[in-house]
Amino acid sequence: MLSARLSGVSCGRKPRIWATHTSWTTVGDGEFFCPGCGGDRNYQRRTGRRRFTLFGVPLLARGPAGPVVECAACHDHFAPEVLDHPTTARFAGMLRDAVHTVALAVLAAGGTGSRTAVDSAVSAVRAAGYEDCTAEGLIALIAALEADTGRFPGSVDPHAGAGAAGASLAIELHEALEPLTPHLAPAGRESVLLQGARIALADGAYTPAEREVLATVGNALRLCSEETVRLLESARAPF
Repeated sequence: MLSARLSGVSCGRKPRIWATHTSWTTVGDGEFFCPGCGGDRNYQRRTGRRRFTLFGVPLLARGPAGPVVECAACHDHFAPEVLDHPTTARFAGMLRDAVHTVALAVLAAGGTGSRTAVDSAVSAVRAAGYEDCTAEGLIALIAALEADTGRFPGSVDPHAGAGAAGASLAIELHEALEPLTPHLAPAGRESVLLQGARIALADGAYTPAEREVLATVGNALRLCSEETVRLLESARAPF
């Protein structure tokens, strides 16, 4: 038996006499975005125990290993923090909801009386993934939100700023945008703000209330105030 284990010597290879072996135990599973595969995959969350082996026979415990996240497709191991990155499907949903919330907030701040602005909002929301969005649906939703303890400031004079409703509106926008922001490239964050800006500009110049809403959007997207102002001005140019 020993001669069989050492037969690699005759082929010019050194026999593997000792090594460290890890025995893995699965403690959970799910779906994640695999940075190795570059797509959504199933995973197993695993913990392990390392052992010193001699000729493949485990002898001495060397302590715990992991936890790790193992991809079911490529079998690479990653730190548990990889699960903080949303799956492709989850990311698409977060982006869709963010654009929808920004569109509602800008429309509510400027008023829903402009069909041009409403149509611009509908186009943005449809492009984000809500393909069945309609002008009537957006207007009805804003009316319902206004009635829900003033969550959106549609009843406020659009030329006077968001006023007391501003704090509630800021909460809505931060809740929709802050979970998404860390996963957006700078160009992606700018794009979300510019979509809101173009809705506001669809029926003319920014009103104070619209500027206040868009400043809140920029803050939630972690854009500095100077960058937000620059982007709002750039949105005035033809595109």
